[in-house]
Amino acid sequence: MINMTDNDIYGQQKLTSFFPEIVPQKTIEPLKTTREERGKQIAESFGNIRRIDDKHYEVKSQSKDGFYSVGLTEIGWICSCPDHQTRRVKCKHIHAVEFSFNLREQIKKVRIEPIVSVSSCTYCHSTNIIKKGIRHNKCGDIQRFYCNDCHTRFTVNVGFEGMKSSPQIITSAMQLYFSGESLRNVAKSLKVMGVKVSHVAVYKWIEKYTLLMKQYLEAIKPNVSDTWRADEVWIKVSGDMKYLFALMDDETRFWIAQEVAATKEGHDARGLFHEAKVLAGKRPGAIITDGLGSYKEAYSNEFYTVKMPRTKHIHTIKLSGDMNNNKMERINGEIRDREKVMRGLKKDDTPILSGYQIFHNYMRPHEALNGKTPADACGIEIIGDNKWLTVIQNASQKVPTVNGG
Repeated sequence: MINMTDNDIYGQQKLTSFFPEIVPQKTIEPLKTTREERGKQIAESFGNIRRIDDKHYEVKSQSKDGFYSVGLTEIGWICSCPDHQTRRVKCKHIHAVEFSFNLREQIKKVRIEPIVSVSSCTYCHSTNIIKKGIRHNKCGDIQRFYCNDCHTRFTVNVGFEGMKSSPQIITSAMQLYFSGESLRNVAKSLKVMGVKVSHVAVYKWIEKYTLLMKQYLEAIKPNVSDTWRADEVWIKVSGDMKYLFALMDDETRFWIAQEVAATKEGHDARGLFHEAKVLAGKRPGAIITDGLGSYKEAYSNEFYTVKMPRTKHIHTIKLSGDMNNNKMERINGEIRDREKVMRGLKKDDTPILSGYQIFHNYMRPHEALNGKTPADACGIEIIGDNKWLTVIQNASQKVPTVNGG
């Protein structure tokens, strides 16, 4: 068959529409898919697009092994593929990167809402209940209820049952502490508010509710991007120098996993990578680290696959330039500031690090995310002005009650 140009095919189609008997239908070939359509197909398949940073991407070639570089410049997107370099058109790889932005905007949302209504008796679960007076505490008033079936009076203080202090006081203490105050300064601030508690009580609140929230939030998979970063920072634990290994999503700044190690060189980072893979429910398209041998071994064991698409390990980062690890250095600075106030941690499995991870991901707005939290950027929306309260209430309904207080 003689090869035909697009114009030839268009003319043949137009002629056939008026005189179908002139040109046999079997000689008409369908037009090829457009670059935009092919770009959409690329974007919808995992591993085809690697996000290096905000302005640099790698898109897998569909005709041979390897990736093409797509970057954002002052004149717009450019690609290293022959189609873009020769014809100066928007190639399918640039379309794929643009489609990936749209797909991120269409991620499934998870809404965590406050639990404010009382629908049944806490003893017999009957719905035949009425309001019955107010219980007055020095830390606030609590509504009492009466069950007409089991004739029992009860109060509902979801997530804070049996606590002497009100939910507002406890959550305010946690917000103050993870915002940078010491335990003793938090206790002094609460005293100004008319609540007298010791710094030991504040620590017990943090210990109890951090464990409760951690168990609940770990069951919610964040919609992180396909590029992750890992780094280590030294911290003082019981007077000894140790290292905190942390792994963060590049796009949303979501702190995925962490672990404390006694040494830097020779540490087995496989546990860190495995935990991140389980919590995120996938392996990344690219992992960015420094040249530490622990990361290379962990990458080989947890992320490397013979079958394509394969996770790329970028370990040639520098202090400056396009290929740097400044985003991880930012979170390392947060950890150092927190540890400086505490004058060191008391034990490896301290709840403080887990609590700060929750604060970083779900409570603290980030300027780089336009005032959103990393959880917001991952599609996890926490409703209410007091996000601590919302998460604790939901956590208390999803996991067994944690003793303490």
